Parts: sequence; C-alpha cells; structure tokens
Amino acid sequence: MSTPPLPSSGVVLHPSESSSLWTRLTTYASEHKVVVYTIGAVVVVAGAGGIYYLSQSGETGKGGKPKKDRRKDVKDKASSKDKAISEETPSPPPEPEDTLPEVDEEIMKTLTPEQKKDYATKLKAAGNKAYGNKDFDRAIELYSKAILCKPDPIFYSNRSACFNALGEWQKVVDDTTAAIALDPEYVKALNRRAHAYEELENFSEALLDFTASCIIDGFRNEGAAQSVERLLKKVAEAKGKAMLANRPKKLPSCTFVSNYLQSFRQNAPPAGLEDSATLLEGTGDYHLRAGLAAVDRKTVDGYEEAGQEFEKAMELGSRHEAYALNWRGTFKYLRGDPVDALDDLNKSIELDPRLTQSYIKRASMLLELGDRDGAAMDFATALEQNSEDPDIYYHRAQLHFILGEFAEAAKDYQKSIDLDREFIFSHIQLGVTQYKMGSIASSMATFRRCIKNFDQTPDVYNYYGELLLDQQKYQEAIEKFDRAVEMERTVKPMAMNVLPLINKALALFQWKQDFAEAEKLCEKALIIDPDCDIAVATMAQLLLQQGRVTEALKYFERAATLSRTEGEIVNALSYAEATRTQLEVQEKYPQLANRLQGMASLAR
Repeated sequence: MSTPPLPSSGVVLHPSESSSLWTRLTTYASEHKVVVYTIGAVVVVAGAGGIYYLSQSGETGKGGKPKKDRRKDVKDKASSKDKAISEETPSPPPEPEDTLPEVDEEIMKTLTPEQKKDYATKLKAAGNKAYGNKDFDRAIELYSKAILCKPDPIFYSNRSACFNALGEWQKVVDDTTAAIALDPEYVKALNRRAHAYEELENFSEALLDFTASCIIDGFRNEGAAQSVERLLKKVAEAKGKAMLANRPKKLPSCTFVSNYLQSFRQNAPPAGLEDSATLLEGTGDYHLRAGLAAVDRKTVDGYEEAGQEFEKAMELGSRHEAYALNWRGTFKYLRGDPVDALDDLNKSIELDPRLTQSYIKRASMLLELGDRDGAAMDFATALEQNSEDPDIYYHRAQLHFILGEFAEAAKDYQKSIDLDREFIFSHIQLGVTQYKMGSIASSMATFRRCIKNFDQTPDVYNYYGELLLDQQKYQEAIEKFDRAVEMERTVKPMAMNVLPLINKALALFQWKQDFAEAEKLCEKALIIDPDCDIAVATMAQLLLQQGRVTEALKYFERAATLSRTEGEIVNALSYAEATRTQLEVQEKYPQLANRLQGMASLAR
C-alpha cells in the first residue's frame, strides 16, 4: 500500500502521535495485515495499529479466470454515454414496427404463457434497437410492453438504462429496485441504482448499493470500488460539517493538550509575572499568571481553567498583551478554532515581533489550514528575529517531517539539539527521523543515548518501545512500555500520559492476539483520560477484528466526536460509515453475510 496520507493537522508531536490519529493507525496497518473485513468495494484491513482500505479489483474465479455475470442487458456502465446492447441469448432480428404485437392488460388475459414469452422477446429486441438508435422514449414504450408480457429483471434494467440516459434518476431508482426485487444479486441493476442515488444526493443508499454490488461481483469492478471510496468521503464530509456546525468548541484530551504544550520549551514568563502574590487580584495580569499556573497542573480541569483565565486576562487588559494573546490563541487553537486563533497570533506578532513562539504557533496553524508556504515563511521570519531559538528549528523540522523531507528534518532536529541539549523531544524526533530514513542502527543508538541521558523521562521509553514494536521485538517493546507506564504513575500520576498503555495493548494484540488484555489496557487508558481519541479508536479496531462490528461502530462514532478538526472528523466518520455499511449489507442482503465472512477468512 502507498504511503499514508499526510496528517490533517500541522501539529506533529511525534510521528507515532500526530494529531491525525487515523494516520497513525493506517501506518501500522499498511504493513501488518491481520484480519480483513470486507466493507464496500474495498477491504478494511484491521492491523495491530488500526484499519485501512485495500482495492480488491483483481480477484478472480476458479482457474484464475474472472467470474462472469450471466445476466446481459443494456450496458450503460451507470452512464448515459454508453448505449451498446448485449443480450442474454441471441435475439431474433427485430420485426418491422407494424408487425410488433399489440399488448395491454386486457390482451394479456387472453394470451398463453408461451405467447407472452414470445411477445416479450420480440418487444425486447425492438426496444434494444430503439435504445441503440438513441430513441429512448420509444425504447421505454417497448420495454414497458415487454414487462407487461413478462416481469423480467432484465427488462426493468433495460428500461432503467433509458431513464438513466434521460437523467430521470427517480425512475431509474424505481426500475432498478423492481429488477433487484426479482433478482437480489443483479450487479448491473445495483450499480445503476447506486449511480442514480448518487445523482439524487442520497449518498448513504448509493454507498450501500455499490458495496453490495462489489461483494457479489468479487471486487472485480474497479469503478465500483472507487465509487465506494468516493461515497464514503462524501457521506463523512456531509456528516462532519453538520457535526462541526452543531457542537460547542472544547479542548481535546488531556494527553493531546499536554503533548502539544510540551513540544515548546518552557521559558520564564515576562518580568512581573513570576509570582501571582505580587499582582493585584482582579487585574488582567493576575489572571494571566493564574492561567500559567493552571497550565502547570497538567490536568483536564487545569487546562479548562487556563483557557478561561487567558480570556479574562484579555478582557481586563494586560501589560503583556502580546504574551497574553499568544496564550489565548494557543487555547483557541486547541479547541479546534484555528481561524480565531490566527487572529490572536497575528495581533501578538504585530505588538511584539520578537516573540518568536507566536510565529511558530502560527506556522503550525497555517499548516493545518493547508498553507505550507505560509508556514515556511513564518519559520524564516522567526529565524530573522532570533536565529538561536532552538524551538524554531524543532518545529520547522516537524514541517519537513510531515512533507517527507527527512534529511532536512534531521538537520533541523540536530540544530535544535546543538542549541539546547536538555530538550528531550529533539532527541526523540531525531531518532524517529533516522528510523524513517532507514538508518536503523543510528536510530537505535540515538535512543540508547536518550535512555542514558534522560533515564527518568517516560517519553523516551514509550517511543523507543514503538520502534522496537515496529521491528517485531515484542518482549523488549513491552518492557519499555511497562517502564514508561510505571514512570508516568510515579512522576505525574494526576496527569498521566496514557500512550504507553495503548501501545502495550497494541503490542499484546500483535504478538499474542490477546484481545482481552488489550481491551483492559484501553479501558484503563479511557478511565484516566476519557477523551483520548487514540484509545477510543484502538478499542474500535480491536472490536472490529473480533467481529464485534456493532460495538466497533459505536467507538468509531465516538472517535469522530472527539476529533478536533474537520479533516480528523471526516477520517473518523469514514471508518464509522464503512463499518455501518457492513452492518447494513448484512441486514439488507443476508445472503451475502456468509460470503462476506468467507472473504475475511481467506484474507487472514
């Protein structure tokens, strides 16, 4: 599978914990296929790190030959452009119009079954000729008479092709529905109805039909497979926009906020803000200092309080307005409001161009909004202000990392280290970048030095464990995760980073298929940090791999509600819609359930 898409957010705290959860899950799954569930025209592969989609257009029947659909009707490929005709059996040449049988409901009562069959054949042949001549109205008339003689699914399907050519989408739906009622596994009718549903913007129904079609057709139809992927995105985007419009802004998980904030070095506050005791209560500076103190608590309540205090500081006015705007913009960004956050950072930069952290944060927001050139310009401007600020190099390295420019990223991480060797994340990211470049030995050496020099920092053990897990060194990886968990409990029990727990869950599943223990670890992570989207999505994929699809769907939907940005919401909802479609296919087409599970078994 190709390299996973870039994270939807510009913030990359660590490659294994980018703000795009779905990139993290996809990265592992693309290399470790464990259990496959067929969903739509793609296969959802559930690996120890998540699920992803694979095209199955190359599947064949016995003997390596593609299976053929025995039904043949007007082939429009769900488009009005193709008017060619092929038939189930060679039809006799159409008779002249004046010799075609006249039929209506009264005449039908007088005909024998053999006569009805004969009349239907002649009328169908004439309809095919009219269709080929693009005389769609006449073809509709003839197919309608053929249907009176014999309610055949091919006749309904052929008439639907005429309506398709005329763009009468509801009539296409009506006729294909009639064809499918007579033959539930009629692939052409399903594809044509799916296309009509899409034209009518009934995307969920279109997705369901394309999905069923692909399962029946053994995933040989690449167009249908692509349609499923397109429709998954359409459905997810529509639901995502509605979700964003209707939900209040809120901070993401404590884990996310902590990791974002600790990606910046802790600098001393401006003079006069060192101690709240020296500040007059009720002033803007008093609340600004209170916000900084709340941030230092590194708890859910602390972060909520911090955001409120920074708002109060700006309302009351601060002698350190640029600094206060920087912090208020930071929390607006974390709440998923990058546009308003940019306004604060723009004002902060105008008031104090020397505050390089404002450029860095603005760059990450621009990157999230898709403005990579703007982000690069902000880093360049920040360096003009202070070329010795190690944070600038660290975060510019993150930009290079996202773009796959690993050599440039490594240079910037090293420069950040040269300017400040005490910031652990520069070392961690350098080791991960070396790993991505294929320099495994250098990467492992970097992490061993990290453990020697930062032996009381749990993050070192957690991310070293991830690289060991990627190399399938399960026992060593779990030992590192256990060490990180124990240190998290000891060092900061009230603000514990739950990522080591989740990573251990993934390791136990990948190594021993220990679903029970993996679930317990995810549940423990969610008790500590209920809004941790990574824990929620990991639970979803663990349930999916056990065939507990209904439960998995609930977790995927919950992951969407926890996502910060529109891109992350759409990704989460795409997984949810794929899972929901699997359930709907099994409910609406029960005869396909066994086939679906059979495909999953073969792919294990």
